[in-house]
Amino acid sequence: MKNLLTDVAGLRVGQADDAHVATGVTAIVFDEPAVASIAVLGGAPGLRDTALLEPEMTVGTVDAILLSGGSAFGLDAAGGAMAALHELGRGFAVGSVRVPIVPQAILFDLLNGGDKAWGRDTPYPDLGYRAVMAAGDSFTLGTAGAGYGATTANLKGGLGSASMKTPSGYTVGAIVAVNAVGTATIGNGPQFWAAPYEQHGEYGGLGLPAPFPPDALTPRLKGGPRANTVIALIATDATLTKAECKRLALSAHDGLARAIRPAHTPLDGDVVFAASTGQRPLAGGVIDLTELCIAAADTLARAIARGVYEAGALPFEGALPSWKDRFR
Repeated sequence: MKNLLTDVAGLRVGQADDAHVATGVTAIVFDEPAVASIAVLGGAPGLRDTALLEPEMTVGTVDAILLSGGSAFGLDAAGGAMAALHELGRGFAVGSVRVPIVPQAILFDLLNGGDKAWGRDTPYPDLGYRAVMAAGDSFTLGTAGAGYGATTANLKGGLGSASMKTPSGYTVGAIVAVNAVGTATIGNGPQFWAAPYEQHGEYGGLGLPAPFPPDALTPRLKGGPRANTVIALIATDATLTKAECKRLALSAHDGLARAIRPAHTPLDGDVVFAASTGQRPLAGGVIDLTELCIAAADTLARAIARGVYEAGALPFEGALPSWKDRFR
């Protein structure tokens, strides 16, 4: 176990980013078409090809899922990802044609100091293509991929991941780009809201503050409408239906709300995908599904804290400090 999403058998992760533009793309590529769904609880999401993930829709599986910076411009990344997957022979068969299925969520990183004056052609198709082609078992956390340009209200955000086993032996993994309207840390201190879920000191091992700061619950907000979003994917090797993936995604949002304060506001577009690689039958029915839902929430909370903990500050005037700049 690497404590990464790729601990889930049947998928790989690739990333591409552009330091000059201060943005990037993360691609989760499935070895075989995967069952997936989505839960959108933020008020200002940016999405592509996600309606097909609802349980009643016809297309049953996806080839990849993209997380991207760039706000609405970043939706161009799916075109590049589709081109890469088409070269690899992937896609939904329609007669003699294959159409890669690549749902996507984006976050707003247009005001982080990078040069966004790209003119007629955005960098995102190339980033999407490169991310798919780079897919492998290991990937970088922090200032990388979709988390390259991400921020929170008080610290640099980033790309986070975590994994765990359920009591029944299924693997659950999370990957997330943390670009929150609020904070992952408590008050002005270094401790994370996700402290109770930490494993093996993965984000500093500091626990919760004692005593709790009197201003800990005072909201700390950044930006304005559409300037924020936490976008994530939960994956498992358990064999799930689309409806069960939907339940998994909804449960994972509990972890988002435990790790970020505030969450699910009108100002952000919090989105969680859930996918099943179908490596192991769900032998225990609803009991095993309940274990998966609990693990999804805990794992996403941990991944969010890791994304902030592992991030490095951007080299621009006025850029937010990283957690390690402030507290190590």
